[in-house]
Amino acid sequence: MSGRFRCAIVGCGGIAQVHAQALSSMEEADLIAFADIVPQRAEAMAEKFGGSSYSSLEELLDREPIDVLHICTPHYLHTPMAKEAANRGIKVFTEKPPVTDRSQWAEFSALGDRVPVGICFQNRYNGSTRAMLELVNSGRAGKILGSRGFVTWRRDAAYYTESGWRGSLATEGGGALINQAVHTLDLMAYFLGPGKVLGASLANRHLPGVIEVEDTLEATLDFGEARGLFYATTAYCTDAPVIFELACEKAVIRLEGELFTCFWQDGRVEREDFTSASTVPGKAYWGSSHQRCIGDFYRCALNNEPFQNDIPGIKNTVELMLSVYEAARGKYS
Repeated sequence: MSGRFRCAIVGCGGIAQVHAQALSSMEEADLIAFADIVPQRAEAMAEKFGGSSYSSLEELLDREPIDVLHICTPHYLHTPMAKEAANRGIKVFTEKPPVTDRSQWAEFSALGDRVPVGICFQNRYNGSTRAMLELVNSGRAGKILGSRGFVTWRRDAAYYTESGWRGSLATEGGGALINQAVHTLDLMAYFLGPGKVLGASLANRHLPGVIEVEDTLEATLDFGEARGLFYATTAYCTDAPVIFELACEKAVIRLEGELFTCFWQDGRVEREDFTSASTVPGKAYWGSSHQRCIGDFYRCALNNEPFQNDIPGIKNTVELMLSVYEAARGKYS
C-alpha cells in the first residue's frame, strides 16, 4: 500500500504537541483534525498545525473521514476511545498506558483483531536502547542474569491539582508506576520477557491529602533465570535521568538517559552518548523518540507489517504492570 493516512488527535494537552509535530513532518501522515473537551485547546492546535477542531471525539469521528486516531487523553479514556475508533474501522495509536485495570485490558487486548493498534512506548526506539538490544542480540555479553530500573523524578502538588484528573485512582489508574515509570518497566519486560511479582509495595510519601495514588513504588520481579529490581518515585527534588541496567554473564550494560555504558568483566568500558540523536524535542529525562515510534507505526501500517508496539508486543508490560499493582495493593485477580 502507498499513500498518506488521514489522521486526527484527541486530547490536546502537552503530549499532543509532540504527536502533532511528529505527524507534521511525516510524508505518510496528513493531520486533519483535533478534538478536546476544552474547545480552545483543539482550536489552538488546529490553528498551529492546520485542520479542523471539535469539542468531542464523537463529533470528530462523525464528521471527519480519518484513517488513524491518536489518543492523547487522560488514562481512563484510552481504552473506550480506542474501542470507539476500532468500531468504525479506524486504526489506533494511543499514548501509554493503554489500560488502567484488568477489565480494560480484557477489552483493549481484543481490538488488535479488528484494526492495527499501536502503543507509544517510545523509549524502545532510543539510540541507547537500540545499542543495548544490538549488544544483547549479538551474544557477546552472554545470558542476562538480572535487571534493575530506577526512576527518580519530581511531581509536586500543582502537577496533580491543575490537571483535573491526575492523582485520582479512578482517572489516572495509579501514580508513579502507571504514569511516569511504566516506560522503564516496559524496557525490563522488553528485554526479559514475561515476569512474575515476588513482592511489591507502594506509598504516598510527599503528597498525603493531595493525591490518592502512589508517589513511590518498589517491586522485586522474577523473569525465570533473571531477577528484576524496580524502584520509582516522584518525590525527588528534580527529574533525574532514568537508570536501566542489564547484568549479563560477561558485562553490565547500563543506560542512564541516553548515555549507553558497557562495563566488561575484563575491565574495559565502552560508552556512547546518544542524546544528540534525539528526533523530536522533548523532556530529556523521558526520551525523545516519539517520531521514530510513530513513524514506525505508519510504516508498518502502510506495508501491512507487524508493529513491535502492537498489542501482542506490549502484553508482557501491561500484565506485569497490573500484577505489580495487585501485589502492592494486596489483592490479586
